[in-house]
Amino acid sequence: MRRVLPVLRALGLAVLVASMSLVATAPSASADTRTAVGGGTGIIFRLSPTPEAPTGYYICTLTAVGRDAAGNLVGLTNAHCFIDDKGNKLVGETVYRDVSPAGTAFEPAPIANSRPDLQTGAIGTVTYVSTPNNLLNTGPKGLDYAVIKLDESRVAPTSTVGGVTITSIGAPPANGTRMCKQGHRTGLTCGKKLGTSGIWFTHLIWTNGGDSGAPVVDGQTLVGNAWGAQHSSPILSIIDEMNANGGVGAGFHLAS
Repeated sequence: MRRVLPVLRALGLAVLVASMSLVATAPSASADTRTAVGGGTGIIFRLSPTPEAPTGYYICTLTAVGRDAAGNLVGLTNAHCFIDDKGNKLVGETVYRDVSPAGTAFEPAPIANSRPDLQTGAIGTVTYVSTPNNLLNTGPKGLDYAVIKLDESRVAPTSTVGGVTITSIGAPPANGTRMCKQGHRTGLTCGKKLGTSGIWFTHLIWTNGGDSGAPVVDGQTLVGNAWGAQHSSPILSIIDEMNANGGVGAGFHLAS
């Protein structure tokens, strides 16, 4: 964990940034005016003092967008995005889409260019925060995921964001298999699966601050969520835990 003041603060791979307003062209009356979101979409939250004029905020990346057994539209990302410096889980936190374009491994998206999509407005609310990974400390080791109940009047699911299309969910592939991730900070990066480490799997996929929660895919199959240090949590383990917990997210499957 690193800390930068006054407007930058890192929590795992969640990074504080700045804002900018937008002007949108009015769509036709018959058009779907909702904003598309999916695995790889950047999200922005913990805006202070206000979303319209923030002096600081955090960014992460959605792992996937789907529906639960109750029909809710649900987004997944990392738990550590929504845990404050005192260890409090920020259930109830409001989430916006980050309208800045994703970067690349060679030219990461500038943190200062991130800004909330004020035209769309708040896209969802955090309903659950799991145990974080705690890889670098003595805390309990968790799958590091958070559940966001999305506002379906404002957003619609998409299977493709940047260089990644997600059409199915599955287990991590065999060691040596080339996988990729789509993160908001460094875009599409790829690398081989190395092995397992406790409840997680390891790989050579590059990530940077703001990529937290990025979907890790084997082809078009979602296999995990990236949370840094070349570690990810298996998506099937996350789904199993959500099912056991019940509530929003239980019965998660990709949105059609």
